[in-house]
Amino acid sequence: MNSQTKTNKRILALDILRGVTIAGMIMVNNPGTWGHIYAPLRHAEWNGLTPTDLVFPFFMFIMGISTYISLKKYNFKFSHAAALKILKRTIIIFLIGLAIGWFSRFCYYWAGSHEGLSFGEQLWASVWTFDRIRILGVMQRLALCYGATAIIALTMKHRHIPYLIATLLVGYFILLMCGNGFAYNETNILSIVDRAILTPAHMYKDNGIDPEGLLSTIPSIAHVLLGFCVGRMMLDSNKAESREALLNSHLIKLFLVGAILTFTGFLLSYGCPINKKIWSPTFVLTTCGLASSFLALLIWIIDVKGYKKWCTFFEAFGVNPLFMYVLGGVLSILFGSISFPWGDGSISIHGFLYKIVLIPIFGETGGSLAYALLFVAINWCIGYQLYKRKIYIKI
Repeated sequence: MNSQTKTNKRILALDILRGVTIAGMIMVNNPGTWGHIYAPLRHAEWNGLTPTDLVFPFFMFIMGISTYISLKKYNFKFSHAAALKILKRTIIIFLIGLAIGWFSRFCYYWAGSHEGLSFGEQLWASVWTFDRIRILGVMQRLALCYGATAIIALTMKHRHIPYLIATLLVGYFILLMCGNGFAYNETNILSIVDRAILTPAHMYKDNGIDPEGLLSTIPSIAHVLLGFCVGRMMLDSNKAESREALLNSHLIKLFLVGAILTFTGFLLSYGCPINKKIWSPTFVLTTCGLASSFLALLIWIIDVKGYKKWCTFFEAFGVNPLFMYVLGGVLSILFGSISFPWGDGSISIHGFLYKIVLIPIFGETGGSLAYALLFVAINWCIGYQLYKRKIYIKI
């Protein structure tokens, strides 16, 4: 194999970081019970940062790098074909997010007790939940941020993007300061805007704060753009260099960026708290910095040192990331809504695994963690079959 072929070889660490974040997102979304969760697997109640708060922003950071890679084939030139493809993908991802929310309401309502309703009435009540379905969510945020980042990357000179990122983050901070944006209640400007436009029936219920709300999409776009800029810094290199030289260059750049962003984020947090639910500017800087450092560590372990045997588990998630996340959401709904006779009543698949199988062995908290790990393993079994057959489902 010549050096040019080696240089163009895929960086496995990118897939592994994607896989780690998707597996983490599935795990933290599916404990045995929300009443007994290990502290590291809880989101920060308001200000602050836990390991769980890192998985979603890490994925958005890597999505920015992936966007840079995918747009290179257009040579970053705007065209109707490119715009149409971006728009189509944005709409599909957004609609999938809405569909998961609808499917959840349908399954749980259908599985509930509805005495006095005919079959047709129960079916209609289960199907027509659009008056209370949540409009925004994780997939919807990914869609909006991907679409905005891709269009910006094709229409703006790349050297100007860092200035746009700074403008978005500073402007958002001013908005938070002027609009009581750090208050964990309905006086928060984010809550006011979401309740006025989305209405409470279509929002996440958390003191009036929707963690994937409208205004907090602004810093989220800056977040993905930061990932895009890091991808450009990494991959816009001299193609004549050997693969080893390129990887070492990646390591230095990523560690530098990671250290600067993380330090800056923590330093500024004294005036602008790190907060995931409002996606504060310091949350963007800190999590992008940590993601950059973690990616550098993975490149050193996997691509430089060649320790790859442990990677298969996460690679099965990383090669089909959005599909695996959607699969996890669908299985979670089915496990929670499908019941079967047990004792004098009935029990869901989720309830049986957690209460009957795991609690007697591990206790409530240990069983909750064991269920989350078991659920990830079930998803992996499906993902591994796709990975082994080289089936890539792009969403």
